[in-house]
Amino acid sequence: MAPSDLFFATVLLSAPVGTPELTPPVERWATIQAAVHEVAINLEILDPRETRYVLAKAEDFQVDLDFLRKRKADLADAPMLVDAARLPDRRLLDDHIQFNRAYRKNLDTRVLWEADRADVLGEAVRETDRLYRLWDSMREAKCDFHYVTYRRLALKKLREGMGDDAFAVGELPPCVPEWRFVAAR
Repeated sequence: MAPSDLFFATVLLSAPVGTPELTPPVERWATIQAAVHEVAINLEILDPRETRYVLAKAEDFQVDLDFLRKRKADLADAPMLVDAARLPDRRLLDDHIQFNRAYRKNLDTRVLWEADRADVLGEAVRETDRLYRLWDSMREAKCDFHYVTYRRLALKKLREGMGDDAFAVGELPPCVPEWRFVAAR
């Protein structure tokens, strides 16, 4: 594959969704297919496992190309997977999520027994659930068996939930609303 093939694939993927393209001639199909796959994988808009299905047949060229173009647009503001490397390992994520769910269960029990504090406990439940969603997004981003695009969307949700500044510096949220705990003396 020549550099010009990779450039051509980049141009194809950069066009807006719906831009009509001619199906490559039979003698060029394998080269164009390989180039588009390689560029899409490098842009993290296609998982290597998807190459069996995306651009598998020449007659689906336009449909699959538009599919990849739409993905490129959808993931334009999503972090790249390299950002997932800054997250804790799966075991630690699972431990924090388990603690979050145990705390949530405790809050549910307290709501039943402390009806006079239902508003305060309800707010703690909402905070706990919000933190759970953040930690769950971290777990999804670190999960290798998910497709690259799904993992990037999880990173996007995480960044949106944490805020751009906290995400940029890697400032992870607590797994439970620590501000609800009272220090024992």
